[in-house]
Amino acid sequence: MDKPVEAEKVYRNRWLILINVVFVTFMVPLDASVVNVALPVMTQKLSVTSEAISWVLTSYLIVISATVLIFGRLADIRGKSTVFRYGILVFALGSLLCGISDSFGFLIAARIIQALGGAGAMATNQGIIAQVFPPNERGRALGISSCGVALGSLVGPPLGGFIVSVMSWKFVFLMNVPIGIAAYLMGVRVLPKGDRVIGEKMDIKGAFLFSLAVVSLFGSLMFEGDSRGSNPLIIAGFIAAGILMAFFIRVEKSHRTPLLQLDIFKDSLYSLSIFCAFISFVCISATVLVQPFYLENTLRFSPALTGLVMMAYPVVLSVAAPVGGYVSDRMGSEFLTFLGLILTSLGLFLMSTLGKHSSVSLIVSFVGIMAAGNGVFQAPNNALVMSLVPKEKLGIAGSINALVRTLGMVFGVSMSTILLYNRMSSNLGFHVTNYAPGMDDAFVHGMRVVYAAAALLCAGGAALTMYRLYGKKARTGIIAEART
Repeated sequence: MDKPVEAEKVYRNRWLILINVVFVTFMVPLDASVVNVALPVMTQKLSVTSEAISWVLTSYLIVISATVLIFGRLADIRGKSTVFRYGILVFALGSLLCGISDSFGFLIAARIIQALGGAGAMATNQGIIAQVFPPNERGRALGISSCGVALGSLVGPPLGGFIVSVMSWKFVFLMNVPIGIAAYLMGVRVLPKGDRVIGEKMDIKGAFLFSLAVVSLFGSLMFEGDSRGSNPLIIAGFIAAGILMAFFIRVEKSHRTPLLQLDIFKDSLYSLSIFCAFISFVCISATVLVQPFYLENTLRFSPALTGLVMMAYPVVLSVAAPVGGYVSDRMGSEFLTFLGLILTSLGLFLMSTLGKHSSVSLIVSFVGIMAAGNGVFQAPNNALVMSLVPKEKLGIAGSINALVRTLGMVFGVSMSTILLYNRMSSNLGFHVTNYAPGMDDAFVHGMRVVYAAAALLCAGGAALTMYRLYGKKARTGIIAEART
């Protein structure tokens, strides 16, 4: 099939392609949120400690982070559709292996396989959308993709609770298998072909150094909160990550076809957009730790009511993200990214005013503002990032987005853990690492500091975006004057 005919076919099928991509963007966060609910049951059935079972989540997150950039580069070389399809298959295979595992070691190995497949799919989904949708529809499509992520997070907890109540915990993994097979078969029929780059090779040395650096960094970040940074192994991990990253940058600068072309970061708009995305994920993820403890332990909400209140975020996000994407297609992305960060910062600041007797309606309203801001920010910012790289680099650009999201989430949880327990310890006069009865006032104090810090950080991102907007208008005015 010649290229014009293939391009026309892809354009006609673009909405079917989006459905195929959303299948996967729904499945991956669904799996993550379902597994969270099943962890207590898995601890009992596999006869392991609560500390050990955390590796079910940790191993998955570290492997995705260490390989997502590699799969993004591979997608630019071998084709985004190819990597996406095989990523789905490997994810489904890993899910099947998780579902038939009878030992903790086998489960962790299966989770690593599942993570490799998830990394392949996550690294390429935004690149595929950017490839098949024209600029005037790209924001809406990316917003719908973000909606899939929100809905996966929304459906996961109640579905996970139902599964572990009436069936074996293994079905939280096995349910991915038919979804993955269906997504793969659909992808074979509708995904674009012929998007590979001929004549380029994978930067093996750079990929190896990057993976080691990410494993060192993420491993240290994930365990820093428990040890208060005093563990020599964690300190060594941070040092090793810095050294490895320095070597990685040196290799990339000299390689003819590097894993990551550092020149793309010379574009200030691209770098700022990536940095603001990182800030956004740090700030939102900082709420993950404190919110359930606040609702259940401080306000004494039942688990059912806690679940309903926490559903407010993905519900609002699933509406705001497509709307933000649609509007960005009409008026551009830059102002919307500023507005989104402002709203997110406002929501976080309002959350910092909550106390021991705050009402459900007040909490849901504040969470709604925060979610609306994040929804308005994400799709336009993703569209902006993907518009700033050439077509042959969409795979690596999408994988950078995925890496920044994961890195922001880990930093956010680490930041909130350190701040929360540091402020609680200061308030109580002795060191604490958990929330026990009688600590309500100390917890509220620590929670307010976490939300206030996240609000200030997000406001800083908004200020950077405002500076960029002001600079762009000033440059545009100078150019217009020169022409007249």
